[in-house]
Amino acid sequence: MNGKEFIKAVDTVEKEKGIDREIIFEAMENALMAAYKRDTGIQNSKVIIDKNTGDIKVYSYLTVVADDKGEKEDEDDIDLDYEISLTDARKIDKSLNIGDTIDTEVTPKDFGRVATSTAKQVLIQKIREAERNSIMNDLGDKQDEMLVGTVELEDTDNYYINLGRSNGILPKKECIPGEKIQMGSQIKVYVTKVDSNNKGLLILLSRKHYGFVKRLFELEIPEISDGTVLVYSVAREAGLRSKVAVYSEKSNVDPIGACIGEKGSRIGNILKELNGEKIDIVKYDADPAAFIENSLSPAKDLKVLIMDPKKQEALVVADGDNFSLAIGKKGMNAKLASRLTKYKIDIKNSSEASELGINFRDE
Repeated sequence: MNGKEFIKAVDTVEKEKGIDREIIFEAMENALMAAYKRDTGIQNSKVIIDKNTGDIKVYSYLTVVADDKGEKEDEDDIDLDYEISLTDARKIDKSLNIGDTIDTEVTPKDFGRVATSTAKQVLIQKIREAERNSIMNDLGDKQDEMLVGTVELEDTDNYYINLGRSNGILPKKECIPGEKIQMGSQIKVYVTKVDSNNKGLLILLSRKHYGFVKRLFELEIPEISDGTVLVYSVAREAGLRSKVAVYSEKSNVDPIGACIGEKGSRIGNILKELNGEKIDIVKYDADPAAFIENSLSPAKDLKVLIMDPKKQEALVVADGDNFSLAIGKKGMNAKLASRLTKYKIDIKNSSEASELGINFRDE
């Protein structure tokens, strides 16, 4: 690659990839300068590329310093490999001042070979950087959002999802337990991380994250997407059960009914995407006791006492079948309710509560 070919390549990259040619020239000069210093050991050197012809020249330079360098009193203290006194410099050029440099061309005869190899590396690097930056502009703000991609590859631990301009990684441990993912199929994924580094662009995906359920509700329920119904919180045990707390600031809107849809059509679409995972839609209430009672659905007739508002601790009394329903299989219902409300929930029956000296009076 001669000078003209390099300039042509730079112009093409600038036009097609949108990379400022000044950035390419600077990177090229820095790379060539580093190579020259490495090969010759001469540190006070620089590389200059003619931006019109592509000609490359290497210069060594001496920095003009004062004849008396501070506490140093004689000229022997001047480092002659890097510096030249003002007196000697002005013998060469009377216009020179302290801090200026005197350049001497030292371009090696075989430097064109080094330049050709370096030019290719620099152009490839800058193209990759530009493409990565462009993708980041498209996907950088997609963290915590839902995307649709195509399942392209699979290895022992991951699926690789084509998102259009880049691939995302869907770890198998982030899939919904029991679901079967087919190669070539379209799939909805939740973006948990977008990170750009020297190794490339990393996009981590999940279908197990609780945010996946929240985005599905936004996608399937118009009242949520337009703000008529609001999602307060989501708690999830992927593949088994999720709880979603919703509410509306409009008194004439039934937030739970809006989420279920006519004959269960809306919630049905969400359940299908979740591979049959069960969903409890509960009404959020600003009163913590009422919210906790709602969150423990399908249990009913519960009595809730907020034990410590600051520590967010609550006692719930349930009897009969409602006791086991409130706790749930392997404690799952209570655990999800606790995540949903952000309260530590202790569930007891009436006898246990009485032993603690806690009695609820029927109103």
